[in-house]
Amino acid sequence: MDEVKSCSGEVLPVFAKGTVSGCSAVNGAVPSKSVWYLKVNIQSENSKTVPCPKPGQFYMLKASKSGVLLGRPVSVYGYRCISETDISVEFLILKKGKGTQELVSLENGDGIELIGPLGNFWPEPKENSRIAIFGGGIGVAPVAGFASLLPKKSYDFYAAFKSGSYGLDYIFPKKLFITTEDGSCGIKGMVTAAIDAEKLRENYDEVYACGPVPMLACIQKMCMEAGVKCYLSMENRMACGVGACLGCTISTKEGNKKCCKDGPVFDGEILDFAKIDSSVTSSRFEIKKSLPPEEEVDLSVEIAGVKFQNPVIAASGTFGYGSEYSSVFDVNELGGICSKGLTLEGRPGNKGMRLVETPSGLINSIGLENPGISHFIKNELPEMMKFKAKTIVNLSGSSLETYVEGAKLLDSTEIPMIELNISCPNVKAGGMAFGMNCDAASSVVSAVRKVTKKPLMVKLSPNAPDLNGVAMAVKEAGADAISLVNTFQAMSINVQTGRPVFENIRAGFSGPAVKPVALRMVYDLCLMMNKLPENERIPVVGLGGISCWQDAVEFIMAGASAVEVGTATFGNPFAMKEIICGIKDFMKKRGWKTLSDFKGSAL
Repeated sequence: MDEVKSCSGEVLPVFAKGTVSGCSAVNGAVPSKSVWYLKVNIQSENSKTVPCPKPGQFYMLKASKSGVLLGRPVSVYGYRCISETDISVEFLILKKGKGTQELVSLENGDGIELIGPLGNFWPEPKENSRIAIFGGGIGVAPVAGFASLLPKKSYDFYAAFKSGSYGLDYIFPKKLFITTEDGSCGIKGMVTAAIDAEKLRENYDEVYACGPVPMLACIQKMCMEAGVKCYLSMENRMACGVGACLGCTISTKEGNKKCCKDGPVFDGEILDFAKIDSSVTSSRFEIKKSLPPEEEVDLSVEIAGVKFQNPVIAASGTFGYGSEYSSVFDVNELGGICSKGLTLEGRPGNKGMRLVETPSGLINSIGLENPGISHFIKNELPEMMKFKAKTIVNLSGSSLETYVEGAKLLDSTEIPMIELNISCPNVKAGGMAFGMNCDAASSVVSAVRKVTKKPLMVKLSPNAPDLNGVAMAVKEAGADAISLVNTFQAMSINVQTGRPVFENIRAGFSGPAVKPVALRMVYDLCLMMNKLPENERIPVVGLGGISCWQDAVEFIMAGASAVEVGTATFGNPFAMKEIICGIKDFMKKRGWKTLSDFKGSAL
């Protein structure tokens, strides 16, 4: 059958399921195994013609068995049209996040979902044109694919990398120039170490380039100075890849253009890099050398006078009292451990179903089951205090009186800190949580503050209509620190019975799905806190959906002094240990010695 075409005769992309026929790490990439080669066979299942890609086009790729929502846009590195219904496409993939991690973990025979080929393609060079091709980092893939189709020795090729080199196997240039920032290959320096506007003017008529935005902006500027035509392949985050979502628009002198549909290849003259760059999103960090392997970083942080060896704390309700996970890994490596939520008297918790898993989240209706504070002090606390990780006791209550009496009992112990959970329902206020309004929150914090000298960290509910107002109220009432966010209110319905799953109908939602909202709330509070005189500020501990070191770093960059990790531990018992190691490695690579080097950088 014929290719599927639009009314204007344009060949439309197809949704297809391919089969992996090769996946291996690319030699020469630094760090090792950071770039991968992926080969995919695409066969038509209904005898329709499978369109062959053209140089410069891309596909949206996603593993058939995937944990991510969106496909990832990946440029074509090479291809072979076996027949009208069978093609083989090659990609180079930079391993960056979860989606690309899935792609580079595929094995021969694994399924992969594709939409493509997408976007426009490189224009054909003019006859007898002197051509220069530039590829920066993973941007070598689309230009190398283009170069491989040109006559041998009809162009010069410039490849720029931070370190090492790769993706140059299929090119046959007249001259090859390689630059590396660290000098490990070719010329030391960026692309400007090998070319300038004067050399462009003297040697070339057309330029084709793909790479990071700063490199493309530099090439555009040189070409404009030299009067040389340039075509630049851009990239942007995408959801659909077909021009429907408008999530990948790029600023040009002709207005917004869709990177997926109008591009990715653009006439260099129309791109407006001044608008593409942003004062809000551009980096605030100076480039530093990585710390030597033998030099350690200082992960310690002090919160309300309590020093933690690192900023990672096990969240209340997810880690028991520490001993439950001590057979899984050494919990002494943690910065701190928040106890299960404790009330003055023991509680049996809620009846019926208590847990429901959702996509990227967990709804729980435990109901604060706990043995009571007196039992805890006598039995669980002695074991908690043996850990090197700092003990934080989470205090809950159903009335002002129970909070106060519980605090009195805890004040007589050696615990370093109390986390006051005011997300609990106030029975005298008709079940509304203490943390839902400023007056109620202030009253309970003030009352507890009067009966204990322990550092008091108040845990806030994200469900409060005026969260920042509540935060300022508890600060004024005597809070030494604030932790947020607690769980979001949610529910679940059993489709078989048509009735709510939980006895209490509403329950607490946590997990990776809440992280962007929790991060925004922490950011907003830290932003407000920073407007106060320095001596009036109190530390903020961020939590909500943190599952990897990148999440933790985001919260710290948003202004959090430390982070609590909860639901992630259920899915990966080693999550907190990996987060600590990840933060440490990240800091060493950036040349940072303390958390203060990047804390609050986003504010």
